[in-house]
Amino acid sequence: MHYSTAKSILSKNNGMNLYRGCSHGCIYCDSRSKIYGMDHEFEDIEVKENSLELLKKELKKRTPSMIGTGAMTDPYVPLEKNLKYVRNALKLINDYGFGFTCITKSDLVLRDLDLLKKINEKTKAVVQMTLTTADDDLCGILEPNVCPTSRRVEVLERLNQEGIPTVVWLCPILPYINDSEDNINSILDYCIESEVKGIICYGMGLTLREGNREYYYENLDKHFPGLKEKYIREYGNSYSIPSSRDKKLMDIFKRRTSQNSIMNNPNEIFKYLHEFPQKTYQTKLI
Repeated sequence: MHYSTAKSILSKNNGMNLYRGCSHGCIYCDSRSKIYGMDHEFEDIEVKENSLELLKKELKKRTPSMIGTGAMTDPYVPLEKNLKYVRNALKLINDYGFGFTCITKSDLVLRDLDLLKKINEKTKAVVQMTLTTADDDLCGILEPNVCPTSRRVEVLERLNQEGIPTVVWLCPILPYINDSEDNINSILDYCIESEVKGIICYGMGLTLREGNREYYYENLDKHFPGLKEKYIREYGNSYSIPSSRDKKLMDIFKRRTSQNSIMNNPNEIFKYLHEFPQKTYQTKLI
């Protein structure tokens, strides 16, 4: 890891990244793509050392609303356990009466359950969890340095018990690896049992472009010999890599989510994530 000084911390839509880069090692990660202009090794995580100071200044000026993090970098990378930038950001978000949502694959989010509950009592706190495979052994290959799917499901269940709403990202689904009916149905079973509010799925497949394509193919050679050549024959250098089972699997996804009153339209889910329900009057700190 290394430190940097940031010029700003919140986007105009209240998106936030306290870290840049990741050590989870997910073989498909789009954030490795060169289009994002990262000027350091992906695993050499950039820590924005003045981020909390910047966040406090912005929260003082802005109207309370939802603050989101995790779109580019999982906020609960292992170094967060000691640095506690996310936890301290949550304290500020709670103090200033804002809501919060994050995308993560880590059970470290449970460390901050006390703050998530406080925020949710006043406004709204939503945890978004990525699930790609129901098979923990396969999970260890696809997402090697983060807790397995079974543990993430335990996190979803605990959050549900504590009244924290959850959303699942069902992606990416990798052709010839995890694009089976059994896998999709098993993940949907987990989501139904955990009473998630919504599942975001744009289709069964993944995206590849310069930067993440090379890393993905390197891992295919390592763990799935011969599969890279199959991808190259079928997809070339395409950005979109759809599964040949997309229609059948999406039919299953839409049918089962609808039957269980789980939101399945991404636009509807994003609208929910951005809605700011101010439950009690909160005086902003000076």
